[in-house]
Amino acid sequence: MSNTKYLFFSGKGGVGKTTMACATALHHAREGKKTLIVTTDPASNLADVFETEIGHRITPIIENLWAMEIDPDKSTEEYRERILAPMRVVMPDSVMSVLEEQFNSPCTTEIASFDRFVDFMTIEKDGDSAVYDVVIFDTAPTGHTIRLLELPVDWSKHIEDSAKGSGNTCIGPVASIQENKAKYDEATRLLADPESTTFVFVLQPEETSVYETLRSTHEIREIGVKNIELIINGILPEEVCEHPFFKSRFEMQKKYIEQIGRKLALKTRKMYQRDGEIKGIGRLLNIEKDLFDNSGKQSYSIGSGVASAATFSRFNSDSISEIIKPNGKTKAIFFTGKGGVGKTVVSVATAYHLASEGFKTLLLTTDPASHIGQVLEREITDQIKPVEGIKNLWSVIVDQEKATEEYKHRILEESRSKYSEDMLVAIKEELESPCTEEMAAFDKFMTYVESDEYDFVVFDTAPTGHTLRLLELPFDYGDQVSLMVTTNQQSAEAKSVTQKRFDRIIARMKDPDRSVFSFVVYPESTPVIEAYRAMLDLKEAGIRTQFVVANQVLQPEYCTNEFFIRRRTMQEKYLGEIKKRFQLPVTVMPLLESEIMGLQMIRRAADEMFGSASMRVDE
Repeated sequence: MSNTKYLFFSGKGGVGKTTMACATALHHAREGKKTLIVTTDPASNLADVFETEIGHRITPIIENLWAMEIDPDKSTEEYRERILAPMRVVMPDSVMSVLEEQFNSPCTTEIASFDRFVDFMTIEKDGDSAVYDVVIFDTAPTGHTIRLLELPVDWSKHIEDSAKGSGNTCIGPVASIQENKAKYDEATRLLADPESTTFVFVLQPEETSVYETLRSTHEIREIGVKNIELIINGILPEEVCEHPFFKSRFEMQKKYIEQIGRKLALKTRKMYQRDGEIKGIGRLLNIEKDLFDNSGKQSYSIGSGVASAATFSRFNSDSISEIIKPNGKTKAIFFTGKGGVGKTVVSVATAYHLASEGFKTLLLTTDPASHIGQVLEREITDQIKPVEGIKNLWSVIVDQEKATEEYKHRILEESRSKYSEDMLVAIKEELESPCTEEMAAFDKFMTYVESDEYDFVVFDTAPTGHTLRLLELPFDYGDQVSLMVTTNQQSAEAKSVTQKRFDRIIARMKDPDRSVFSFVVYPESTPVIEAYRAMLDLKEAGIRTQFVVANQVLQPEYCTNEFFIRRRTMQEKYLGEIKKRFQLPVTVMPLLESEIMGLQMIRRAADEMFGSASMRVDE
């Protein structure tokens, strides 16, 4: 791996980014380099992997190694206080109350987390970055990471443009954040400097992972990143794949490993799948040794004891047909969970099942790294279109760029009748804020939630942390724009209409007869813990989770050697924990012999998930 100070780990959710990042951090620390690993993922699991409490503070792990999980809420409070504290000394209370209201915007949360992240790259003299020889960023899944890396340019430009105009931005007066521009410019320079920064994509030998990596490497090159490497993770050892089921999956992986070599001519490391979960320093060192040992020899067993006989229990899959049955009103079904657990496949299989039962169904994705098109083997666009070959099924993707342009146009059109020309100029300036994209996507999302055109709307959502963030956005960004440029009374009037709409949509999402929330998990520690935390967060917001999908479960009859006996035994442990923790119906989606792509495999997945259960109205 390139010997640069800054290392970014990214890739499709669930490919093992955090494990590879942690193993790399251990390696540098053991070499005597002062190493910091920071996560920018709002659903971080660094603490779970290291088996120690971390949180929003720099925490020692072992000698020469520290870790931090950036907390969006705490970052927001720190950022807000840093900007506002000097103003309180000189500004009257009336002005401060307006400024404090501005800092309650969704923009502040985005910029605050981002600002904290940039600190670890740019404060060389006496700040965080100067202390460390190596800084490793364990990032959110790819689509969100690319958004993060675009922000230095976006925010720098917004501050520059605002300085020429009103002197105000959605994150505070330009005068108070001018120093941020220099910081963001420096972050942009470092990202593009191959002597400073290496970008490591972790991927698995599967179609969707390879496709996303191809797309993402192109996108980060456009941002300016030059130093890119790969880790192919989760490779099945050939010698344990004697059963025809696993032999089929091994041959599938072999095909994609060859494809990666052809299409991505980059420095590449390979990592075998292990026979157990990777948690704790001891097991991370097992990964670290193989990742940095150039001998080419790897281990794949980390299990303790010998699993010489299979005594599997039969885990009974619960039926979910009653939960999602139609009731004469449009019903929304939300699938969420940690990145890479198979939300898209589960969403597609569910939508296929509902459509084949005769129900008018819309399949929608809010994930910026969506691949429902790859699973369906059909082109999916930002326009609602019928899915070819599947009667009663339509699909659509929320296109961030188009949604943003539509949103800007709508806000300006609505403002023309309310405000003066001077105010319209200020509103237009505010709409150029990078925050607008997030609010535009949310606005589009709300449009589909309140739709009554379908029997079912199936949402393939972004990974857990980003989904929760989406649901927490408190009001329309248009209201925030109005707040920047009008009096409190005017902005309150503008806000009331949007607030009523928002309240109506949230009420629908809280109604279990209109909205069904489900978590998709692998039967492993990290996805289960993350989903459980998120379920509690949803509960606090008044939204009840109704069932869990345990995905990629090994079928007992295929587990005939010690490697797979250990993995099935581990899965059984977590299947039991899912039932115990969630206290909800759990339906099982087994691992199939090949990827779920194309109508034949989607039909197989739907049959596995729903069996022969029928929900036809006429039965």
